[in-house]
Amino acid sequence: MLLKTFGWSFAVTALALVAAVFYGGWTAFGLVAILAVLEISLSFDNAVVNAGILKKMNAFWQKIFLTVGVLIAVFGMRLVFPVVIVAVSASMGPIEAVDLALTDKDRYQQLVTDAHPSIAAFGGMFLLMIFLDFIFEDRDIKWLGWLERPLAKLGKVDMLSVCIALVVLLIASLTFAAHAHQHGGVHADKAETVLLSGIAGLVTYMLVGGLSGHFENRIEEDEEREQEEQGEAERTGKPRSAVALAGKAAFFMFLYLEVLDASFSFDGVIGAFAITNDIVVMALGLGTGAMYVRSLTVYLVRQGTLDDYVYLEHGAHYAIGALSVILLVTIQYEINEVITGLIGVVLIGASFLSSVRRNKALAKEEESGGPGGPDKEKAGVPVRS
Repeated sequence: MLLKTFGWSFAVTALALVAAVFYGGWTAFGLVAILAVLEISLSFDNAVVNAGILKKMNAFWQKIFLTVGVLIAVFGMRLVFPVVIVAVSASMGPIEAVDLALTDKDRYQQLVTDAHPSIAAFGGMFLLMIFLDFIFEDRDIKWLGWLERPLAKLGKVDMLSVCIALVVLLIASLTFAAHAHQHGGVHADKAETVLLSGIAGLVTYMLVGGLSGHFENRIEEDEEREQEEQGEAERTGKPRSAVALAGKAAFFMFLYLEVLDASFSFDGVIGAFAITNDIVVMALGLGTGAMYVRSLTVYLVRQGTLDDYVYLEHGAHYAIGALSVILLVTIQYEINEVITGLIGVVLIGASFLSSVRRNKALAKEEESGGPGGPDKEKAGVPVRS
C-alpha cells in the first residue's frame, strides 16, 4: 500500500536528485533535498485539507489529482508561476522572463520579491476564507469546544466570514500604505494593488468554492443516478466511461483543489528564494516536495485516517488560519519560513494527539460498557451542541 501510493514520489525524487547532480553538482543535490523538505513541512496541512475533499471523489478523479494535478502543481505553480509573475511585473514577454531567470538570477529574484505583497494578499485572503468558513460552521465534532461553540453561533449571521475578511484586508492594505508613505513612498503605488489582489483572492474563493459546494450538495443525487445508469449499462452490455462516472461535482471540486494548492504554494515559492534563486533547482526541489504532498493526500484518503483521527481536519484548518495571517503580515514584514512550517506542524500534531486521546477514551468506554458520564468532554470525546 505504501509503495503503491508513494511509488511515483520515490521515482521523482530519484530523478530530481540525479538531475540536480548533473545540473549543478552536489551543491544542487543538497539544495533540492532541502527545498523538498521545506515544501513538505509547509504543505502538510494542505494534504490533510485536500484529503477531506478528495475522499468525496471517485477513484478516477483521485488519479486525475495525482497525474494532471501534479503537472499543474509542479510545472504550473513551481516553475511557470514565478516566471509569469516576473513577466507581468516587469512588463516583458514570457521568453524574456525565462531568459532572465536563467541568465540574471539576482534580478529575477528581485522582481519576484517585489511582487510578493500582491501574491501574499491573494493567497492570504483565499486561505483566510477557508479558515473562517470552517470555524463558523456548526459541527457535531468539536476539537476546542470552548472556542468553536460560540463561533458556530456567530456563524449563523449571514456573510459574516466575508465581512471579517474584508475588514482584515482593509487593515492590511491601509497599514501597508501608511508604512510605504512613511518610508518615502517607494511602495505606495502597490497599496492599491494589494487591495485589488486581496479582493481577487476573495472573489476566487467565492466563485470556485461556491461552485464546488453547489455541486457537492448534489453528489448523493448524482451517485444514485449513476448507480441506476451503471445497472442499466450492465444489463445492456455497454459500460460507461470513467469520465461519465466522475460527474460535475468531482470536476469542480478538482478545480477547487487546484486553486487551494496554488494558494498553499505561494509561501513555498517565495520562501524558496531564501535558499536559492536558481529556477531549475527551485523547480526540482519544490516539485519533489509537491509530489509527496499529493501522495500523502491520497494515502490519508485510502487509509481512512481522517475518520480515525477526527481532529486532524480541525488542526489543519487552524494551521490554514495561521498561514493566512502570516501571508498577510508578510505583505509588510518578513517572517522566517521555519516559523511558518513549525506553526502548522505543532497545530496538526496537537490535533493528532487529541484524536489519539479521544480514541482511547472511546475504547475504554466500550470496554466498560458505560456512556462515559459527565467526564466525556474532558476525555476528548466529541460532544453534540
